[in-house]
Amino acid sequence: MNMSKNPRLAGGLIFVILFCGPPLLAQQAEAVGPEEMYERYLNLALYNTVPTVIKGGVIMPANWLADGSSFWYAEGSPENTVIYRVDPKADSRKPLFDTAHLRRSLAQALGHEAPYQGLPFNRFAFSDSEKSIQFSVEGKEWSCDLKSYAVNPVPPPTEEEKKRRERLTPKAFKNLLGGDAVEILSPDSRWFAGVKDSNLCLRSASDEQVVSLTTDGIESYGWDIWNASPQWSPDGSKLAVTKVDIRTMPKMPIVRWLKSPEQVEWHFYGRAGDPLWKSELYVVDIHSKTPLRIDIDRKGDYFVSILGWLPDGTEFLFYTVDREFKKLDLLAANASTGVTRRVLTETQKAFLNVSPFERLPLNFLEGGKRFLWLSERDGWNQLYLYGLDGQLIRRLTDGRFAVGEVKAVDERRGWVYFTAQVDAERPYDQHLCRVSLQGKAFSRLTEADGDHILQISPSKEFFLDINGSLSRPPATELRRADGRLLQVVARANIDLLKDKLQWSPAEAFRVKAADGQTDLYGVLFKPYNFDPAKKYPVIDYIYNGPHSRDVPGNMYACLTDPEPAIAHLGCVLIIVDGRGTTGRGKEFQDANYGRLGQDEIRDHVAVLKQLASERSYLDLARVGLHGISWGGYLTLRAMLLAPSVYKVGVATSPVVDLVDAMSYTEHYMGLPQNNIKGYEEASCLTLAKNLEGRLMLVHGTKDLNAPFSETIKMIEALMRANKPVDVLILPEQPHVPEGDGYKYWVRARHRYFQEHLLGSNEVPGLEKKKSVDARIVPYIGDYDFQGYTVPVLSKDGKSLTLIVPGQPEYELAPDQGQKYTITNAPGFSVEFLVDETGKITGLKLIQPSGEHYTLKKK
Repeated sequence: MNMSKNPRLAGGLIFVILFCGPPLLAQQAEAVGPEEMYERYLNLALYNTVPTVIKGGVIMPANWLADGSSFWYAEGSPENTVIYRVDPKADSRKPLFDTAHLRRSLAQALGHEAPYQGLPFNRFAFSDSEKSIQFSVEGKEWSCDLKSYAVNPVPPPTEEEKKRRERLTPKAFKNLLGGDAVEILSPDSRWFAGVKDSNLCLRSASDEQVVSLTTDGIESYGWDIWNASPQWSPDGSKLAVTKVDIRTMPKMPIVRWLKSPEQVEWHFYGRAGDPLWKSELYVVDIHSKTPLRIDIDRKGDYFVSILGWLPDGTEFLFYTVDREFKKLDLLAANASTGVTRRVLTETQKAFLNVSPFERLPLNFLEGGKRFLWLSERDGWNQLYLYGLDGQLIRRLTDGRFAVGEVKAVDERRGWVYFTAQVDAERPYDQHLCRVSLQGKAFSRLTEADGDHILQISPSKEFFLDINGSLSRPPATELRRADGRLLQVVARANIDLLKDKLQWSPAEAFRVKAADGQTDLYGVLFKPYNFDPAKKYPVIDYIYNGPHSRDVPGNMYACLTDPEPAIAHLGCVLIIVDGRGTTGRGKEFQDANYGRLGQDEIRDHVAVLKQLASERSYLDLARVGLHGISWGGYLTLRAMLLAPSVYKVGVATSPVVDLVDAMSYTEHYMGLPQNNIKGYEEASCLTLAKNLEGRLMLVHGTKDLNAPFSETIKMIEALMRANKPVDVLILPEQPHVPEGDGYKYWVRARHRYFQEHLLGSNEVPGLEKKKSVDARIVPYIGDYDFQGYTVPVLSKDGKSLTLIVPGQPEYELAPDQGQKYTITNAPGFSVEFLVDETGKITGLKLIQPSGEHYTLKKK
């Protein structure tokens, strides 16, 4: 018998489900309404509580022991913590401590029983060659001798010890361009290198003495230890560092609106084609305090980045790359003479995947005689072995796959361990692989589909593989260096995720791009109470930047992002990596080079249409999208280039005219004077007249990445086109909102979709919201009974509907006064409760027998 078809039985279930005790709840899924389920998923992301529903399974970082192969980890926190030692050579896992003995000793030291049932700590530090440990309990430090298990308090640090710890903490400061920087500790731990008043200085780690190394730095033309990855020589006697001239660079204002009176701060900000800073490379001897300028034979604008010193300290490697990122020279500089020599050159027709703000990986072999190099010269990132003289010794990997990063080099045994995307059917899965230094015996070492986080033991004989997928909970596997599985050390428990959040995995899909040939991959999120017979609006969560990949590959990533939570309000959310993104080779990534903003939306529209052709529950008459930063720009492009498809958009921190950004657009568009047409067609300002749907612009007033003026320009363009737009200004918030501003921003954009896309008061044509009869407005809201949310709402603006989680919707018909009958549950009624001020405070659910239950209005 189908209970939902029997109105009398269904009506009775109002009370059975809401007011039954724990036994019934244990037998079936908890009845939770969409708003409540949305809050549960959203709060996991906003408050970083995913580990409460995905328990265990992840051992990171691995706590390697002195033998270089064994490690320890804690399990069962906090109620019954056990700390295990895993010995890969014996393939064993045993408790590292005698828990009962340690607890007895600790109880004697504390004067009372320690909390919990297991160890009252999950972190500790070894001392005395792993013969004793130090840990914290009840705000105090304790030591334990592992032979006798004697526990003693650790004396609090003296004032001198506190000062010493403070001295050994790197201090933060602002670099020349206004970014955050920290001091750099010398290899011998004697000095911290930093910058003060545009000059290079050293701070003693022993007595706070400050020594100036340079005196010629001035405002806007000074020494910098952030931009070019400065490095100490191996013996700590020299610094490779840059001096930067930013005097010709333009600035932009940041208005501090909340100050009284308002204040204006000026920050360096370059737009495409603006003057670039000039970098000079030096070696500074800390004893003679004499800067030695390094010869750089390169014309025009270029970036400089320091990679690292040779082990013997005679030379260091650095690279220069032109402003359009088409040619990179790897150079070696003689630390004594300043003379440079070219080691190798990399070129690309479109652009090189390097950033002057990130250090390229460099792995020296044979004491610096050889090194490993990653290159996309054949269209795929591959591994090469070079001599320091610039001669290619051999190519180590070859194939239509992308190498990610080198994880370890075992010179003694002759192996290189690295990540690579080697599965043609699942091209985004990164596996651990290895190849010999002879370029032979290539092998994939990890097996499972999905994402992998790898930790290789110091002995290089074993590794830990933390793996998981959209549907498979994370687990940590212990494997030999050849990939052979020894044991699954930890596996996550997701029972609570299934029970309390009624979780089901995101659906992976593969479709074709707008060209009809290129495969695109994405994921699709459905509501927890998904019904394939219904029609659901769709939200396209977009970024699609030429330097990123955005589709999550595991359930953890899906839950830590707040955006998929909106699906539980009654929509389907998709994420797809379109052409022009990373991880699929240079041809795929270069698809939009010089033409940003022109084809990305075509791909996304093609994806929507293909998904809908196979999924009748997708309502393409109600499609919205959201993105931040580059995703904000593409949100605008979608709303303006495909207004018949996208009806509601939220664009956060967008650049609206690509000429207004230097570091991002020049890399992927070239210079404006070399690509006039590309920049003109990429502007959103000239397309403002195309807007048809509902658009909200969101921007923080303290954005240093995409100027606040971008949103002002877009508003002005829409105003001239006589197009309505909603605007949310986030005071004092940066490019990506932070803290409470972040939470407010997430909820604000979700409310916008709920009102204009998901809400039953708006139809696909985006008519204005229907008015609600003022007589029923006081009754509308959420009512609570023992933690359950029971909404009362109006669908047509004239009548009321009672929503009981997991049940049919109950229609309310006016009776007398504050009393309503439930039309599809004969004999049942609702009476709203009113206080002395006339405010609705709750309601009573009344059974035919007269028995009632009171629900408080939230």
